[in-house]
Amino acid sequence: MTTLGRREFIAGAGTLAAAIRLKADARFPMAPDTPSAFAQSASADKRGLSPQVFSGSVRADFPSVLRETYLNSAAIHPIGTFAANAVKQLVDFRLLGPGEGRADFGARAQEDLKKKFGAIINASTSEIAYTANTSDGENIVVLGLDLAKTKGANVVIDELHFTTSLYMYKELEKKGVELRIVKHTNWAIDPEDMAKAIDRNTRLVSMALVSNVNGFMHDCKAVSSIAHARGALVFADIIQAVGAVPVDVKALGIDFASSGTYKWLMGERGIGFLYVREDLQGTVLPTTRYGHRQVSNFNRAQLSWEPLPGAARYETGGIPVILAAGVNAGIDYVNKCGLANIRTHAKQLTDRLQTELPPLGYKPLTPRETETPIVAFEVKDAPATVKMLQAGKIVGTVIGNENRIRLAVSVFNTHDDIDRVVAVLGGKTSSI
Repeated sequence: MTTLGRREFIAGAGTLAAAIRLKADARFPMAPDTPSAFAQSASADKRGLSPQVFSGSVRADFPSVLRETYLNSAAIHPIGTFAANAVKQLVDFRLLGPGEGRADFGARAQEDLKKKFGAIINASTSEIAYTANTSDGENIVVLGLDLAKTKGANVVIDELHFTTSLYMYKELEKKGVELRIVKHTNWAIDPEDMAKAIDRNTRLVSMALVSNVNGFMHDCKAVSSIAHARGALVFADIIQAVGAVPVDVKALGIDFASSGTYKWLMGERGIGFLYVREDLQGTVLPTTRYGHRQVSNFNRAQLSWEPLPGAARYETGGIPVILAAGVNAGIDYVNKCGLANIRTHAKQLTDRLQTELPPLGYKPLTPRETETPIVAFEVKDAPATVKMLQAGKIVGTVIGNENRIRLAVSVFNTHDDIDRVVAVLGGKTSSI
């Protein structure tokens, strides 16, 4: 997979400070002294389009997007000033010590962040563990379930799942686990097709709640109901969902889930979360890795300790607290914007892409009814598409060996961004 135009936002404290001071260009001015993140006007713009949900002040929170047209948040979300400030505050604490608002991101803050993430997905704090990333979480689940121990067991996944999962379960086939991969129909996974693959020997159904391939969102509740009725457990990769669409692990029937934080939670790579349903902890999913974060009251002389309750049993050593501070600010920002507003804003823009790119020869690979911020299209000439995007200063993801382009919108994107993408991909560079 070729990802276009990734920049590092922070090269040092000086770069950080300069980036925060960047102001929006003339087309997207920062709203002066505007406490609200939302546009005040309810009237359509001169093109007859719906008004922007978010005002220019939101765009100004992401200085890097003022340099180019960024539609690649499904790969990595730009860092916002709010997260950069939180990271800087913690770096200053480590550098200078406490004082002047500087404080560590200690045990209480770490527990509060678990609670905050749990609230987004309707899970209790005791059901959340820290991990390194999404794949780390799925590995904890798969190793704990020891899928190969049951003779004749099978695992059901689908072909729109993430690379890690497809690779991991193919490797488990070598250990005797039967793998059943459900094919897509018109770039969607039909629950009835999943039902045909799930039987009484299915131990685990694994899916990406929102596919990184094309933004397709599973009917997770339907699939989970089928899986549970036949005795199977359900794992969901939720990194492309949480912060972008509603995720309720209880209502959706998800037993295990994991997520990194560098996409729609607006954090950074290197820290993630694992959800394990409370009644499955330690029994159905035993501990397979060990570390000091799992115990308290450790007595070195007697080699005794007390195990900590909850999903802490799946953690090992210390977490990257600087990254935790960043995603903590990211979740606050998502909550401030409001998920309903985020979805409304994204749908305005993805609907335009779904409407305006197909007449230019880009076959849609995302079902039109999909309500996620991600859309994908077939391209006829991947290298030529890459060159067009680069020349037009547009950042997206082109998967050359699959002749596919993926575009993803976030809170900072505008109708002007969509105008530019349509013009560039339509070959009308003279109009931009």
